[in-house]
Amino acid sequence: MTLFADHSRDALRATWREAWRKWRERVPMQALEAQIADVIAAHPEYQPLLQSDAALQQDFPAQGGRDNPFLHMGLHLALREQLSTNRPAGIAAIHRRLMANSTSEHAAEHRMIEVLASVLWDAQRAGRDAEDAVYLERLRRL
Repeated sequence: MTLFADHSRDALRATWREAWRKWRERVPMQALEAQIADVIAAHPEYQPLLQSDAALQQDFPAQGGRDNPFLHMGLHLALREQLSTNRPAGIAAIHRRLMANSTSEHAAEHRMIEVLASVLWDAQRAGRDAEDAVYLERLRRL
């Protein structure tokens, strides 16, 4: 079970909003809130969204041609967790290699989350779990 498995979309978005409010107001945060705020800080284009009640209610359908900012930032958060634990094994080394050839850590993360999103999408469409071996192989090709 995942940390956020029992949360509704609105509850999850409220978590992102609250973390961002605390960051802006320099209020003490829990560790997860600080991680969330760090991801938001790296995405100034999404910050106004977190300050608008109406925007928090928006749908971001895949066929709409717009990125879902919550999915995008959530992928960053997931990747950072993977990197901090080196799970799947070898992902931290791949990240270090990409960092050496990227303009920034954020740019390297973007390349990696594109792969993560692709692997998750493929697994969902096939009705199976995502496979670490497939994920790592695709990351190694970057």
